[in-house]
Amino acid sequence: QGQVVESGGGLVQAGGSLRLSCACSGSISGILAMGWSRQAPGKQREWVARLIRPDTTNYKDSVKGRFTISGDNAENTVYLQMNSLKPEDTAVYYCFATRGIYTYWGQGTQVTVSS
Repeated sequence: QGQVVESGGGLVQAGGSLRLSCACSGSISGILAMGWSRQAPGKQREWVARLIRPDTTNYKDSVKGRFTISGDNAENTVYLQMNSLKPEDTAVYYCFATRGIYTYWGQGTQVTVSS
């Protein structure tokens, strides 16, 4: 039993920044990893960043140096700090949490970057 809740999306001009947040309810000890995927209009959903307990991170090549994922283990939350945003970053961003053999997904939050 668990639920993933995310927020922080919005409209920003190219070069700006946003911070997404995600919290997973339920057993903290059972969470193996949390992270983010995104889906742009007309495209497949793609993996963006992942945090494996307690502090190992992985990033899609195109966001390295611009995005940073971090976590708060006590509250079972993750954040995605997005800097130097580009129009091609425009997408619905989905948080995911892996617990046991199951992966839970958030409702998605819209990020729109204008030029």
